[in-house]
Amino acid sequence: RLGAELVLWSSQEFGFVELPDRWTSGSSLMPQKKNPDAAELLRAKAPRVVGDLTSFLGVMHALPLAYNKDMQEDKNYLFDGVDTLALALAAATGMVEGAIFNREQMSDAASDGMIAATDLADLLVRRGLPFRQSHALVGRIVRETLAAGRQLDSLTIDELKAYSDELDSEAVALLAQDGWLESKASEGGTALARVKEQMAAARQLLG
Repeated sequence: RLGAELVLWSSQEFGFVELPDRWTSGSSLMPQKKNPDAAELLRAKAPRVVGDLTSFLGVMHALPLAYNKDMQEDKNYLFDGVDTLALALAAATGMVEGAIFNREQMSDAASDGMIAATDLADLLVRRGLPFRQSHALVGRIVRETLAAGRQLDSLTIDELKAYSDELDSEAVALLAQDGWLESKASEGGTALARVKEQMAAARQLLG
């Protein structure tokens, strides 16, 4: 998963992270391109280790409680799995340690007002509107807002109330920049306090 995310995040389309040169290579065709080689290999190594585990368990499956010659075959999978995992961990550590994250780019992506459309529909549900109707209503709001060349967070309270009286100041706050992020306040959510908790837990786990 880490390898897959780093490949995606380091692409020009996302631009969330720049990987260290040591763990990348240049393109044979495009001088400006940096290939996330180690991340791609990390992504590919994961199913290899899973395959080793599956094969290992297949060898050991249903053997009687004693030494069996079948167990001679488990070494290939065990040793390959351990060696592959050690190599993958070294690559992952090197990439993460040297990665440069583009916080501004990530913040801009998280501030896309259209992401809050589902939260707006959920707000209407909490106000008593069936989700089927709230989904249709918010879909209409999104279509008309995009057609006008605007974003949801640009809508005023009067414009929202023109769609439904249930869309009040709470809806405006929800659509405000970072508003929908802060609304996810349950454990593991995207609210800043919850993110800090997860970061603290990760640091404690890593020692």
